[in-house]
Amino acid sequence: MRILAKDIYRAAADPGTESEQRSVEVAGWVHRIRELGGITFVILRDRSGMVQLVLSEAEKPNLTLESVIRARGTPALNEKAPGGAELRVTSLEILSRAAPDLPYQVNGDVSKTGLEAILDNRTLSLRNPKIRSIFKVQATIIEAFASYLRSQDFTEIKTSKLVAGGTEGGTELFEVEYFDRKVCLAQSPQYYKETMVSSGLERVFEIAPAYRAEKHDTPRHLNEYVSLDVEMAFIESEKDLIELEKGLLAHIFEEVSRKNRDDVAAWNATVPDPNLVAKAPTVPYDEAMTIATAEAANNKGGGGKIFDINPEAERFLCTWAGREHGIELIFVNQFPRRHRPFYTYPLDLGDGKATSTMSFDCLFRGLEITTGGRRQHDYNAFLEVLPRFGLKPEAMENYQTLLKYGCPPHGGFAIGCERLTQKILGLASVKEASLFPRDRKRVEP
Repeated sequence: MRILAKDIYRAAADPGTESEQRSVEVAGWVHRIRELGGITFVILRDRSGMVQLVLSEAEKPNLTLESVIRARGTPALNEKAPGGAELRVTSLEILSRAAPDLPYQVNGDVSKTGLEAILDNRTLSLRNPKIRSIFKVQATIIEAFASYLRSQDFTEIKTSKLVAGGTEGGTELFEVEYFDRKVCLAQSPQYYKETMVSSGLERVFEIAPAYRAEKHDTPRHLNEYVSLDVEMAFIESEKDLIELEKGLLAHIFEEVSRKNRDDVAAWNATVPDPNLVAKAPTVPYDEAMTIATAEAANNKGGGGKIFDINPEAERFLCTWAGREHGIELIFVNQFPRRHRPFYTYPLDLGDGKATSTMSFDCLFRGLEITTGGRRQHDYNAFLEVLPRFGLKPEAMENYQTLLKYGCPPHGGFAIGCERLTQKILGLASVKEASLFPRDRKRVEP
């Protein structure tokens, strides 16, 4: 029966009795080949890691890198071998021989390979253990996200990604031929989340792709990404959501630390201390602008006023939070209405004008990973605000139905899964954290 590479040491350390002459079988990909005299050393790679195979001239077939093989032999301790043990092969079978002209060096140093080369050869580059470790971390993030919310009595939902128009009234939509009409790929499950909250489920979440037809070409943008969406009823303000996200992020960091120690180490990265998440500050927008401007002045020798929470401001604010609170995590709330969608709940700060909103962004290690806030649940207030955003009531018929017939105070947020992965591991581009990234230029593989 096949065992994994990671189990060879245990098999070698506990060989059984001599009469048993214990033999084991491994299978995987040929990661590296090294010949020394009449002995051939093959590093075999499987999902658990790597193991060294030792072949004599008699057992040595015509191997090529990335061939899929099955080997049987006797495990033996060897402190110089990966994992401290090796398999001394008695028989070897080639299950699938790889062509020798590999267009991508799977066993190469990722840091010496450009991102475009990695993505152009995605079918092969995903075999590289370091690259593959990104998605082991991402799998833990998704699992932890769901498990924490279930523990808080949230229900997972799955919503349609084919929609009649944009939830936020925007124009950055991908059109799709749908029989005799055109529809769009969903930017967000916003309306559907609110519908399910209002259905009586009260607390829902979704893990699903989202699509943005934005003509960006930056290390922080994707046109298709995985959105980790949350919506909950009976909240007072965005601060309820911020507290929920703090608990959520602390759980994610704890699980990644526990399950992905080696994967994180492969990128020389560190996971934030989960206990520090609760100390992450919540700073109103105007105060955040003041902090960012002061940080800019300190970094530029006395100049550089910040006029918006832009990428530069995000970096300054996270640096400030790390210095003052011990973690590069900060929540900026009370955004001006002009910066938020029509459905965001207004906030009156005492001037009677309600120019601010019960909304927030979560910034982590210099990058916005979350946008969220309380939503408008009052039907008449909803109708009143539409003209200010250039929207017509007839174009929002479904939203009107949702609010007209009883909708609780509610709100939610969405975490960009790839962005969170990127920042945990310190990746240079969010595209590295997408299995098959889609941007303005790339739709293959």
